[in-house]
Order: sequence, then structure tokens, then C-alpha cells
Amino acid sequence: MQRLCLAALAGLLLALPAPAQERRNPFGDPFLQVMAAMPGCPVPRPPGFTPEEVRREAHVRAQHGTSCYRSGRCRLPNSYLYDQEIIPRVQQYLRLDGRFDDTSVWILGERRIVTLMGCVRTAAQKEEMERAVPLVDDVMGVVNWLMVGTGERAKYELAKP
Repeated sequence: MQRLCLAALAGLLLALPAPAQERRNPFGDPFLQVMAAMPGCPVPRPPGFTPEEVRREAHVRAQHGTSCYRSGRCRLPNSYLYDQEIIPRVQQYLRLDGRFDDTSVWILGERRIVTLMGCVRTAAQKEEMERAVPLVDDVMGVVNWLMVGTGERAKYELAKP
């Protein structure tokens, strides 16, 4: 009887859904909100990795990060070392610009590449922001995932409510 109960309990435990792995930001990828003027703009999910993703990502980051230095495009030994400095400067630059005060925008830094996420009022603002960000020293590129308005489907993963 005891074995039957244990077998039934084990079966029930195996049938339960696996708990979601907690996502952490062990690499310290900087992620900041620049503006918050458009209610209803989809909020991006902050950077984070499961333990399995960290293991896979570590090798890729070591390779990508140092190739920039080896090729002579970076003065620091790893391109990820720039991000903690770049993202606050991009945030400051966009806030002081004045053209983007009526938007809701988040920025993420990874390997000197700035990802723009959120909502702008016009297509012109979307293009202007993409052109403005590379003017910040050490920015190597821009990924523009901005939406015009709040009704489009976001190209980025959303934060959990």
C-alpha cells in the first residue's frame, strides 16, 4: 500500500508543470527608461537569462566582446565594457534633445549596440531617434524597435504584468 501511494505521488509530481526558471541579468546589460509620456505603450521585458541561457550566452559574449578589440574597433578589451557608460549617456542625450519628450522609450545596451523600444508619436520621431543615438560617443549601432502609436504589435518581448 505504501509503495502504491509513493508511486501515485511520484506520478502526480511528474504531471505538474515545471516551474518557470527565474530570469536574471548576470551580465549587467543596462536597461533604462528614457521617456514615459504615452500611456498604454507596451513595456519591454528587462534583460534576463535563465541559467541554461547564461551558459550558452557566456561563450558567445566572450567571442563577440573580444573580437571588437582584436580587430582594432574597440579601445577596451571587450565591447560589453562600454555599455554601462553608453546607456546613461544615450538616456541623457535623448532627454535633453527635446524632440522626444512626448514619447515612451526604453533603451538597452549590448556590445555598443543600443536597442530602442517603446512608442513614438510620428514616423519622423522614430527615424530622428534612430539617427540621433549614434551621435553619442562609442555607440556602434542602433536597433530600432519603436512603434508609431500604441496600437502596433511590439517587436520586443513584453514585461510580465
